[in-house]
Amino acid sequence: MARRNSRPAAAREESLEPVLKTCPACGRTMWADYSNHRTLVTLTGLVRLDLSIRRCPHKDCSRYRRPYRPEAEGALALPHHEFGLDVIALIGGLRYAEHKSVPEIHRILRERGVDIAQRSVTSLLERYDELLALSLTDVERLREITAREGRVILALDGLQPDVGHEVLWVLRDCLSGEVLLAKSLLSSAAEDIAKLLDAVASALPVPVEGVVSDGQRSIRRAVERALPGVPHQLCHYHYLKEAALKIYEADRHAKKVLKKHVRGIRVIERKVEPRDDKEAKVVRDYCAAVRSALTDDGPPPLSASGLQLHERLTAIQASLERGEKKGLYRSRSRS
Repeated sequence: MARRNSRPAAAREESLEPVLKTCPACGRTMWADYSNHRTLVTLTGLVRLDLSIRRCPHKDCSRYRRPYRPEAEGALALPHHEFGLDVIALIGGLRYAEHKSVPEIHRILRERGVDIAQRSVTSLLERYDELLALSLTDVERLREITAREGRVILALDGLQPDVGHEVLWVLRDCLSGEVLLAKSLLSSAAEDIAKLLDAVASALPVPVEGVVSDGQRSIRRAVERALPGVPHQLCHYHYLKEAALKIYEADRHAKKVLKKHVRGIRVIERKVEPRDDKEAKVVRDYCAAVRSALTDDGPPPLSASGLQLHERLTAIQASLERGEKKGLYRSRSRS
């Protein structure tokens, strides 16, 4: 049955750009050609992805006008899927580690706020099985994936939906967008990750010329051990998030302080509930504006929610002062 109602607007946005700015074929600069948008259902809510797509503009290049998508996109979802990889990883863990039935998995997901149909749970469970069935022994498949480029830029991501669950490790080729290997591990130790990298590197008919990851310590050690000398770079989003950690903590503290100054909105709303005059309507509108400002968070580090709250409260205060000067209502000190 087709969806009858559209999904609500995404609660947060993430802007993703390719780490690689030069063409992997000719080495010249790729242009930021166009943008794509997609909305994902994740365990933390709806997220809208703003994707910057680059293409090589040089006609003599083998990758002429072929799109190069952000490497971090594949860590969030499979191509053409509306549900994130974290949802798929949780479904697989509930089914095979905790032996839950499909109706039980559907109920757990709904309780966690994931808007999903039971039929979609079955479909995503099949996707999980397909991921784990990917085999490095299929030489023909690997040859088809990598022959056109002659090299691989490897993206490595570990997905653990909940503490205590197995980690679903996904290794992808950024140039083709294909998943090379997916495997669930009980740990995220460098030794275990290095074995996965060794298996991929030894099975590929072409060299691995770069690795992109979120840069956690175990991954860095694993890359150094399994792929010595291969460049390893953080994706821009994770790099920026780590660099802005102290700023984020200060911004979050500032937001807590600001919230203390605008408490009591509900009390004010109750005072004007019985009234239907123009001034009461204005009060309700301002209370709604303050409430919206308090609940509208931006995704760090791309948006500082504390600064955003300060700007909105400042704008509301300025609007109140302008209204008072025009005589639209009286201030508290005069009432």
